[in-house]
Amino acid sequence: MLDRIVATAPVFLLVAIRCYALIRTTPLLSSSAVPGVAKIALAGFAAYLVLPSVTSYGWTVDYTKLSYVFLLLGEALIGVITGFYITMIYAAFSSAGQFFSLQMGFSAAESYDALSQVENPLMGQYLNLIAMLVFLQAKGFQTLFVTGITKSFSALNAYNLVAVREDFVLFLMKGLTDLFLDAMMISLPMIASLFLVTTSMGILSKAAPQMNLLSEGLPITILVTFFLLTQLLPVMTSFFGVLFERAFNKMGTLFSGFMAGAT
Repeated sequence: MLDRIVATAPVFLLVAIRCYALIRTTPLLSSSAVPGVAKIALAGFAAYLVLPSVTSYGWTVDYTKLSYVFLLLGEALIGVITGFYITMIYAAFSSAGQFFSLQMGFSAAESYDALSQVENPLMGQYLNLIAMLVFLQAKGFQTLFVTGITKSFSALNAYNLVAVREDFVLFLMKGLTDLFLDAMMISLPMIASLFLVTTSMGILSKAAPQMNLLSEGLPITILVTFFLLTQLLPVMTSFFGVLFERAFNKMGTLFSGFMAGAT
């Protein structure tokens, strides 16, 4: 093992840099709860597994020149872009929770979310946890390492990153568009139902002011929200799985297109 790493040290470092950048930007693994030593060890192990196939692609590098530093930066950038795309998929679930947290009255109950590492309402954290379980159940990490590492090395390197930069920019912009669209699709049933509840309470409070429904509005909307969550959770988890599968398929299609263009 060490003999192979030492013999191909410049190429191994390029591979390890991309793997480490992917791990540092991938959800769950990028959390501060994961020790830095574990991230480095995982990146080194993944790089060692991919190294034989990478060397068979005929990568030739000259580590004695300044261009080698730019190659390291390019490989790190590819890993960051790949991990950032998966992070955008995760952000859709957190954003969906933020959308209807305002309607149900939980928007002020924000706390630090260890998974997304940002201040997040309680509903955003709840959907984030559900998405994490779906991601693990759907073998997301296995698919990520197969698609995001193995396919990416066979399709793209730092040499031709500049040539396909427009495709990468379009890919990320489409990912941002899908982020807001998916978040709206997830939260739309909740927002529409809570809008009807709020409108009904407003009409009833005008028709019968002595009932004082506005003071009871917050508990009612919270109860309705939790009831809707219990009814919609099976459909939402299925939709979460579809989103992850679609994201990996898009990533695989992108890398396959690069491979076809290279040939």
